[in-house]
Amino acid sequence: MPGIFDTKIEFLKGVGPQRAALLNKELAIFTYGELIQHYPFRYEDRTRFFKIRELNPDLENVQVIAKIRKIELIGMGNKRRLVAHVFDETGEMEMTWFKGIQWVQKKLPAGAVYVFFGKPARFGSKWSIAHPEMEPLSQANEQRNNFQPVYSTTEKLRARFLDSKGISKIMESLVQACLPHIHETMPAKLLQQYQLIDKKEAIRQIHFPTQPDLLNRARKRLKFEEFFFLQLRLLLMKVTRTEKFKGQSLGNTELLTEFYKNHIPFELTNAQKRVIRESFADMKSGTQMNRLIQGDVGSGKTMVAFICMLIAIGSGAQACLMAPTEILANQHYEGLKEFADMMDLEIEILTGSVKKSKRKIIHEKLLSGELKILIGTHALLEDVVQFQNLGLAIVDEQHRFGVAQRAKLWAKNREYIPHVLVMTATPIPRTLAMTLYGDLDVSVIDELPAGRKPIQTVHRYDKDRLKVFGFINEEIKKGRQVYIVYPLIEESESLNLKNLMDGYESIARAFPQYPLSIVHGSMKSEDKDYEMQRFVKGETKIMVATTVIEVGVNVPNASVMIIENAERFGLSQLHQLRGRVGRGAEQSYCILMSKYELSKEGRIRLETMVRTNDGFEIADVDLKLRGPGDLMGTQQSGITDLLIADLSKDAPILTLARDAAQQLLAEDPHLSSPENAPVLRQVKQQKKTAVNWSRIS
Repeated sequence: MPGIFDTKIEFLKGVGPQRAALLNKELAIFTYGELIQHYPFRYEDRTRFFKIRELNPDLENVQVIAKIRKIELIGMGNKRRLVAHVFDETGEMEMTWFKGIQWVQKKLPAGAVYVFFGKPARFGSKWSIAHPEMEPLSQANEQRNNFQPVYSTTEKLRARFLDSKGISKIMESLVQACLPHIHETMPAKLLQQYQLIDKKEAIRQIHFPTQPDLLNRARKRLKFEEFFFLQLRLLLMKVTRTEKFKGQSLGNTELLTEFYKNHIPFELTNAQKRVIRESFADMKSGTQMNRLIQGDVGSGKTMVAFICMLIAIGSGAQACLMAPTEILANQHYEGLKEFADMMDLEIEILTGSVKKSKRKIIHEKLLSGELKILIGTHALLEDVVQFQNLGLAIVDEQHRFGVAQRAKLWAKNREYIPHVLVMTATPIPRTLAMTLYGDLDVSVIDELPAGRKPIQTVHRYDKDRLKVFGFINEEIKKGRQVYIVYPLIEESESLNLKNLMDGYESIARAFPQYPLSIVHGSMKSEDKDYEMQRFVKGETKIMVATTVIEVGVNVPNASVMIIENAERFGLSQLHQLRGRVGRGAEQSYCILMSKYELSKEGRIRLETMVRTNDGFEIADVDLKLRGPGDLMGTQQSGITDLLIADLSKDAPILTLARDAAQQLLAEDPHLSSPENAPVLRQVKQQKKTAVNWSRIS
């Protein structure tokens, strides 16, 4: 039976069918429940009144009590404006209107005392407020509220008198009607433990706060609740998955011990050891591993992957690694073959380029179990590719594969779903990882192997170009290679190519003595591969490219990354591009070129890149600048479904809410106890579509 919160908003006093249709279209608000969760985004403190003499340009909005001396119309036609000359005992100022002049004129008799509210601006010797809010002083005193809510609205809604004040008025009716029907959604134990006010009081105070402390407590309560149920849903999925999907118990460490004693080429970092321990615990547990490994470029994810493969193979299973491009698959194959040969393990690569006769042999050896490790691209997903016993499936940069593609890989073992290890070099802020990947186990490799020198990053302006060219020349003379990357300008493919070709010509003129490679998105993939391979082999010294090299080849000899128009790139993209260098033992450099005039955000991005090489710190700054929806792309729609909480600002509350959800499920995994009945009811009511953004298995 539908309750009051399912009632259509047209039945609310002050709304009606026409305004309801507009609210549907403009704000996607259809029901009482959706409207009551249209929370104010800020509040105006209406307790303070300014004298005209106290005004200054730094003030955001001010309240002034002033008497109207005279009203006049100035100008003609489109330039006509209404000016009210007002005064108090400290001075005079003007109130100005460019629209709705006739309506305002009727409301403002000379000699009346009004409360005016708005942003003050100085013109010549006089202060002015354009289109102020206004109320007669007598009414203002009657209706005075300490903190007035400010609601987001649109131009079309304002035209129907549904500005923030109009929405506030209908919200009064709504809150009054709904308060008796608001039930508590959280157990009393959690409210007490985290000092949260009850739901009814939180809703009352968020819309019409009576004092600052209660407003802060209402915000905390509603943000906590939003994060709590988000985390609870993800953790419940994890409980379901561990109960439903049994995993092979892969716990034999003989091969791993042999590799560690006799063959490992370098000492593992503490972070690598920690991630291996976490993965090993999953693989031998008897439930399916579903683990995401985050680590900056060069942090040693591939070595962790190989050691997990050794555990699987030592336990009688096979392992595969799927990469999004042929270049990356080849790179993984070359790196892993060196280790596999040391251990006398058979390893093969399967991509679109592999000949039919070779494919047949791979398929046979895979089915017989002779082939232990298979590296490949989407070619691994073909039905003809059958394993004898796939125990571990590793996916590199999983966001480049669709859900259906990944599911095909999991189906390669009919008896057990293989253990899943996903690797990404894209640093994800912790708050976002907890939200996006809340049903996964997340491991972080947060230190670089010994001997790696941090990349030196500098910011240079166009005027410094000759010095930069001189530096490039010196590095090439030392035997190094250089990347020069140009941005993609979304609006125009032809403009992208022109920028790149202009850049290529100027580089060719500046360095006639060196052979160049060029790579861009409009090239055929075989031409791209040919140019990339020339650079890998050292036949060309400078690679001029667009961002297609962002996730690409490993060239230890490339020590300089020049990023042209660096202000046009996002932070995570700049960080990914910088990660193309610094692969060898030599000192590497990243030079960010930009024009002199930069936006505030552009300057913060470039300063952040110069200040730190830490991908997670960079990701946190990126989250603050761009917000979660933009950071992860529009397909991650669930992230921006948050109504009041903010991932970039509310990390402490998210951490508390996740702890609370974990604690609750540890004590009552199926929410079956009577005190958790409100929690279970709320979980069932929530949208099923908003649950799972990035399931990897």
